[in-house]
Amino acid sequence: MFKKDNFIYGCVLGILAPLVGLLILKYRKFGMLSYKEVFQFLYLQPGHGLITAGLTVSLMMNAILFTFYINNKKDQTGKGLFVTTVIYGVVILSIKYLC
Repeated sequence: MFKKDNFIYGCVLGILAPLVGLLILKYRKFGMLSYKEVFQFLYLQPGHGLITAGLTVSLMMNAILFTFYINNKKDQTGKGLFVTTVIYGVVILSIKYLC
């Protein structure tokens, strides 16, 4: 799994890793609530502060993977991770400032 060096593979990892981060956040902070209740709670907070904080924390999974792949000279996979991280970042900022 960690030996591939492919841009598309990096993009797929970059899409899936923040979702895993959100699942970890859900179970650590909101274990007793359902997924629907968690996202309603996060979205209904004034200024959407909790949802943007949660999404930002979930991007740490991408940062960990990006560092791993770049340090192991898997540059194409790192580029895919970087591109999806930037896209997630733009989406998070859009949610924070436009909603």
